[in-house]
Amino acid sequence: MSVRGCMAVVGVECTKLAAQLKARVVLAVCVAGPFAFAAAVRVQSSLPEDTLFGRAVRESGFAVPLVVLGFSALWVFPVLASVVGGDVFSAEDRYGTWKTVLTRSRSRSDVFAGKVVAALAFSLLAVVVLAVSSVAAGAMLIGSQPLVSLSGVLLTPSHAATRVALAWASVVMPALGLTAAAVLLSLGTRSSVVGIGLPVITSLAMQLYAFVDGPDVIRQLMITSAFGAWHGLLAEPPYYGPLVRGTAVSGAYFAICLSIGYRVLRRRDMTG
Repeated sequence: MSVRGCMAVVGVECTKLAAQLKARVVLAVCVAGPFAFAAAVRVQSSLPEDTLFGRAVRESGFAVPLVVLGFSALWVFPVLASVVGGDVFSAEDRYGTWKTVLTRSRSRSDVFAGKVVAALAFSLLAVVVLAVSSVAAGAMLIGSQPLVSLSGVLLTPSHAATRVALAWASVVMPALGLTAAAVLLSLGTRSSVVGIGLPVITSLAMQLYAFVDGPDVIRQLMITSAFGAWHGLLAEPPYYGPLVRGTAVSGAYFAICLSIGYRVLRRRDMTG
């Protein structure tokens, strides 16, 4: 593997992504979705009171990105993580282009690293765009009033902004872990449908298990548990145990899935 070869593949993959309608649609939804939610809150009489900070969305704009963050953990993050990662390798099988790709001056290691970097970069970009859009929607349509924490303590706008930023940063590692899982499924099954759909379905099943009275150790080993670790950041005083544990679990998913995926590509017969 060479850095030059990897970056060449990254450049090609990014060019392909920029030309894909699905990538542009996903990013456009990430931009428009929070503004649509904040606008709906202003004109409707009902509030999402069954969600954390749902009752505070009219009192502080900092509650908007936290409500969006809580909702995104169920559906949005799995989709953002798998929409490119679940298709980045299987697309070559679908179009029959593996022989063309691997007969050029790039090794399998270069191709693997470049495609993985492109998939991870898109997932990270989508999360950042959604986070920035959520904060902007709250500030512009609701305001920058102080926020009441989960412990009932009033946070000043500067403290609230810091906590919100940290809360969104906490979901980056689990999102990348899900992207790695989607990459593995894309390689292992050679199917974009499985690579994109299965991570979403599996994430939903893990979320539903959280409501079941099962062993807590299993719940903690699920990557989706890391998406809720930000709750500790909005308490007084903040607690970081779930965040540290969730990040470690997400890192393990990330490393294991990419390691297996690399072995799958290295051993695959491309002559048929």
